[in-house]
Amino acid sequence: MAGIHITDIEAAINHWRDKKPSPDGVTLAAEVRALAEVYALMVFYREQEADEFSMPAEAMAAWLAWYESTPDTPCIAICSTSQGDEMCKGCGRTFDEVQLWTEMRPAEKRQTWRRITLEGQAWRFNRYAERAQGDAAERLEAPLPAAA
Repeated sequence: MAGIHITDIEAAINHWRDKKPSPDGVTLAAEVRALAEVYALMVFYREQEADEFSMPAEAMAAWLAWYESTPDTPCIAICSTSQGDEMCKGCGRTFDEVQLWTEMRPAEKRQTWRRITLEGQAWRFNRYAERAQGDAAERLEAPLPAAA
């Protein structure tokens, strides 16, 4: 059973706070309120994950809407599982996770994202992340084209 990690609940709350800010600093949007109730119970009971199947419908709908705003797959199109590796060097997913990705539920995908992010060993987090940061820095340092 896949659980929804507390950090995903926090991220969803922050997503909705940005999307629907409080008009008076006190009133919360329905999505924030629904997720905040789940978050408060998790903190009170010192739980790290919420059960995706028993989450209140309003909170689950708000979480799923946030989930839709996140990247679906960690794939960087360098799949070493096709070369026989059990763990992909590019994205960090296991062979089974790569093969079954389209069949996985959102909570299962987020668990995989969390694991590979915490491990930080996949090329998407080091070799190719550094290259992307270098390209971004070069673009910032490049002179602007002259106006026509």
